[in-house]
Amino acid sequence: MEIAFGSRKLQKLCNSEKEMRAKHGDRLAKVLQLRLTQIAAAPTLEDLGKVPGARCHELTADRKGQLAVDLVHPRRLVFEPDHDPAPEKPDGGLDWQQVTRVIIIDIVDYH
Repeated sequence: MEIAFGSRKLQKLCNSEKEMRAKHGDRLAKVLQLRLTQIAAAPTLEDLGKVPGARCHELTADRKGQLAVDLVHPRRLVFEPDHDPAPEKPDGGLDWQQVTRVIIIDIVDYH
């Protein structure tokens, strides 16, 4: 999938191993790099959903329309489809097969 970033600051962080390690520590930086690689390698969101350990899932409530993958508990990498409008199934749910671009929004513990 194509990856964009919600801010230049986040893009700079995600493109620099040194900055990742400085801000989040070695363990989280390593998992973050892995997740970004997995997202880039997945042709669609459906393929990302099959990656063991990533636990890609849709969010609800005030984060409706966003998705997340696990990093180091309790932190998550939050993103949303970069399609306008987001592709939907006939029942109105997000069509994971059609999502080929995402925007990384945050690295956060939203619990």
